[in-house]
Amino acid sequence: MAKKEQTTAKKATKATKTSSEKSKKKAAAEPITKVQPVINQDVDSDGDVLIEQKLVNLYKLQTMLTEIDKIKTLRGELPLEVQDLEDEVVGLQTRIQNLQLDGKDLDTAIGQERIKITDADALISKYKEQLDNVRNNREFDTLSKEIEFQGLEVELAEKHIREFTADLKIINDEVAKSKALLEERQADLKSKKEELDEIVSETKTQEDQLREKAKQLETTIDPRLLIAFKRIRKSVRNGLAVVYIQRDACGGCFNKIPPQRQLDIKLRKRTIVCEHCGRIIIDPQLAGVE
Repeated sequence: MAKKEQTTAKKATKATKTSSEKSKKKAAAEPITKVQPVINQDVDSDGDVLIEQKLVNLYKLQTMLTEIDKIKTLRGELPLEVQDLEDEVVGLQTRIQNLQLDGKDLDTAIGQERIKITDADALISKYKEQLDNVRNNREFDTLSKEIEFQGLEVELAEKHIREFTADLKIINDEVAKSKALLEERQADLKSKKEELDEIVSETKTQEDQLREKAKQLETTIDPRLLIAFKRIRKSVRNGLAVVYIQRDACGGCFNKIPPQRQLDIKLRKRTIVCEHCGRIIIDPQLAGVE
């Protein structure tokens, strides 16, 4: 009875081994259908289409801002010239006010010197009358010295008056010149402002529309990408932060782009920047260029 049970167990074990071997052979014969993960591929979490759309929106934003820059270029140096003229007008007005204050101070000083002369003359007359009633030589010498001293005071005051009058004349001449220059600059400022206002009025509607569209478009762009875009625009001379490939080169700095990098740009899998100038590079077809 025991021998019969052992024989049955051996048969069951053999059948199990045979079944396992058959399963392994069948698994080895079947092809592997599991997809392996892509390595070193910077793909946006929302999918390739979204990255491509971000690049399209970014290029549209660049185009709008370039149009705004062109409108500003039409104004040329007029805004700066107007600002400089405004600063010069304010400076001249301040200079005239300061000169006029200095002139008033000199007028006051001249008046004070004239008062000194009047007082000295009054004392001289008084001392001369007292000379007629002197009792001794000592009083005569004292009065004579006082008369002489007051005479010197009159001479000093007259000297100061001459100096102050000369300074006042110079100040008045400067005020007259500054006023003439101020009138000239105010006329120039008025002319420049009218010219600038005319140009602004012609382009204001277009500029406002472009700015409004640009603001709406900015909401569709990733904030980090938008910050990088604005930083690049400030750092480059012509304001072009997004460029497309032109003759196998960067459309901003015109340095050659390696073929493999061009292929990565055409795949539109990630945002690629120029290794020379830092501008964002896109495929020409994405920019609508054949």
